[in-house]
Amino acid sequence: MDDLPELIAAPFTPFNSEGKINLKMLDQLAEFYELNGVTGAFIIGTTGECSSLTHLEKKAMIENWGKAKRNLRLVSMVGGTCLAEMKELAQCAAQFNSDAISILCPYYFKLRNEEELVEYCVQVSEAAPELPLYYYHIPSMTGGNYSMAKFLELADQSLPALAGIKFSSSDILDFQICKAFKNGKYEMLWGTDEALLSGLVAGADGAVGSTYNYAAPLYRSLMTDYTRGDLPSAQKKQNQAVDMVNILMKYGGARAGKGFMKSIGIDCGDNRLPIKSMDHEELQAMQIELTNIGFFDFASKSR
Repeated sequence: MDDLPELIAAPFTPFNSEGKINLKMLDQLAEFYELNGVTGAFIIGTTGECSSLTHLEKKAMIENWGKAKRNLRLVSMVGGTCLAEMKELAQCAAQFNSDAISILCPYYFKLRNEEELVEYCVQVSEAAPELPLYYYHIPSMTGGNYSMAKFLELADQSLPALAGIKFSSSDILDFQICKAFKNGKYEMLWGTDEALLSGLVAGADGAVGSTYNYAAPLYRSLMTDYTRGDLPSAQKKQNQAVDMVNILMKYGGARAGKGFMKSIGIDCGDNRLPIKSMDHEELQAMQIELTNIGFFDFASKSR
């Protein structure tokens, strides 16, 4: 699209009125992303309610996103708690047109150290060795607060498919060490939307996040300003993103995201328990707050 860093949305998993996955909506989402400057889709991650989907549903998402992706870079998140299922999902991703896979650490029975984490990743990668692999580092959700710098040092010797890290942690020092490792050998994808500008300064090659679903034009403009050296304008837009994320978190974070989508005319349905969906009154109240910060001026647009 241009020389800006990659802007990769983490799609919501769309559900119909019966609570089943609405696979027919994926074509609409792919078109919507491209229209608003999104360059990739990181599917079945945290935003996609990965832990609330069945194994068969994950396979269906991988297969159908592979058909719908258009020119988007498609990264399928195959992480979970069952290694055999993860391997099967990796094979599915290879079969159905994913460009890469991503895995996170097991979040029930924990790995003891970075050495075990690398061994774990190797086993998944061997199921689809032709696909680049991104480790998904999100310790706030998994409880696995491993050193990514140490992980890279070890993985560099034994995980040839490793392409980089989706880094959703506040440890920017760890991020910078990883970015500098072997002169930037590995792609570092920033995972904290409300601090994207900090990630760009630290050398992020791209960004993956939930708010790129509905505010991609704001972030593309921020990236453009930063690339051109217009730091004051980039800071102003980052502050707008912070205001938006504050409202998102006020209304429950994960549950509010689909409310944001409904507000711009893209109805991805309700959430699955344990995430309780927003009711009509909450949605109306949130929309008033979004209007007050000018959200609908910079939000993503549908045709």
